[in-house]
Amino acid sequence: MDARFNLFENGIGSRFAKRFAGAGLIVQQSPLPKSTQELVSLRASQINGCGHCIDMHTKEAAAAGETAVRLHLVAAWRESTVFTEEERAALAFAEEGTRLADAHQGVSDETWDQVRKHYDDDRLAALISLVALINAANRLAVITHQKGGSYEAGMFAAALD
Repeated sequence: MDARFNLFENGIGSRFAKRFAGAGLIVQQSPLPKSTQELVSLRASQINGCGHCIDMHTKEAAAAGETAVRLHLVAAWRESTVFTEEERAALAFAEEGTRLADAHQGVSDETWDQVRKHYDDDRLAALISLVALINAANRLAVITHQKGGSYEAGMFAAALD
């Protein structure tokens, strides 16, 4: 199935997409580790069934040096040994922040405490913003039927130039 709508070909959509991408740049340029950014984005995208974003974040992570083993295990991170405590806290935060309807209280106190143990205020602000942004990006892509498979590492950054 082809994409339903191209935001970049519409005046309102294009202006929104550019501002949305600008917000993403703030997170990308933050002290939150790039590997954590990609792992969190990948996990939220898996939960939301966003093939376009899974494709993008898998390829961006691999291009940045992330291992295939870790990328393959993101969906089962609780049942693996390849993630640090800090990454595990971020992945739990991403899941709970994504599955709001499933966890009516949102992020649990236990997960919040783990995240606070590992992340200072700047990295936490970036993590909160990232979870909000990736969930919005997933929704934009799923609603408009953006498909995965054709993304190449670096395409997003090139589109912002």
